[in-house]
Amino acid sequence: MNLCFFDIAFDEARKSFELDEVPIGAVIVKQGKVIASAHNLKEHHNCSIYHAEILAIKEASKILHNWRLDDCDIYVTLDPCPMCASAIKQSRIAHVYSALHNSDSSNAKIIQSIFASNDSTNPSVIFESDLNKTMSQELLNKFFEKQRKR
Repeated sequence: MNLCFFDIAFDEARKSFELDEVPIGAVIVKQGKVIASAHNLKEHHNCSIYHAEILAIKEASKILHNWRLDDCDIYVTLDPCPMCASAIKQSRIAHVYSALHNSDSSNAKIIQSIFASNDSTNPSVIFESDLNKTMSQELLNKFFEKQRKR
């Protein structure tokens, strides 16, 4: 784990913030090199699957010419939702490093279950959270304060 990759994830999250999107960013790293980064664009594209993690996976797969992202790690500014957790597992990303734990306890249980399962096709995913809580919480608070003022 290299916490410097969170700087890039937060740069991506700020791009979402500027577009009035929930400020979430994601970075995919392979062998110490950034191969993809993305931010939420759900509102901008009016599409429920345009989450930062999904978009980063799509970009990484294109760059690697392979849907299997073996030996890759993903850094995210907030714990993934169940949809993104499933996509991370299906793409065979090895590690998820999250800046902030999602306050929704049911979300946490679901993603833990998704990441922990180990089947013959997709290995379990190592998941660590709350690695940069302050920065993530500040950005999310700023976003939701801005939304409430509208």
